[in-house]
Amino acid sequence: MFKWIRNLFSKNQKKQSIDWRLAEIEKLIGYKISNPDYYVKAITHRSYLEIDPALIKSNERLEFLGDAVLGLIVAETLFTKFRDKGEGYLTKVRSQIVKRETLAEISDKLNLKEVILYDTRFIKTYRNGLNSISSDAIEALIGAIYLDAGLDEATKFIKKHIINPIMSSGDYKVDTNYKGQLLEHTHANDLESPIYKIVDETGPGHDKVFTAEVKVGTEICEIGKGKNKKSAEQDAAEKALTKLVSSN
Repeated sequence: MFKWIRNLFSKNQKKQSIDWRLAEIEKLIGYKISNPDYYVKAITHRSYLEIDPALIKSNERLEFLGDAVLGLIVAETLFTKFRDKGEGYLTKVRSQIVKRETLAEISDKLNLKEVILYDTRFIKTYRNGLNSISSDAIEALIGAIYLDAGLDEATKFIKKHIINPIMSSGDYKVDTNYKGQLLEHTHANDLESPIYKIVDETGPGHDKVFTAEVKVGTEICEIGKGKNKKSAEQDAAEKALTKLVSSN
């Protein structure tokens, strides 16, 4: 096994051996791993570089690749399944399936957190840190599967553990893109398109709270807050949508 992999045994975050982790991954993916290096990188979060940056590489590159593979398989599946639906509908459903919250929940069900290498200080410092680590890891794992075993195996994993459960549960029908819904509502009711602006941010760098306002026309319609700019805008859009719908 690679020297840098063996050296991971001494790190204080590791409760089980690398061999144990690889064995658990093999149980999950259902085939014999050819190149363990891919999978060790897939479960190594960037925060672990703080422990020993000279020995390991993080899963960020594999996450990038896995995100692209996941997007392709989900898009192809939806394109085939919903033959009478337009691009807008397919885009919304895809976003529901591949969003970080969904991937974190799936990672929980697969017990992927048990095998991930990360610095425990990361989850103490950043809210939702472990969920972020988990969603990154499942994308990185898809990237590792693609490189090690090919597109067919990656497709099997994605359909078995991500697409099929979500489609069976109907969770894909839940639309939490309130900015998109608000835009559709304003267009349908001959209103001006909503305009968003971040008006405030408070808190330390690692735990900020953003405040966003949304205007429909010249008036401020609602104010929203969130841990990042996107969530603050979504919160404002949700409140504005509720306000506008109730006033009709």
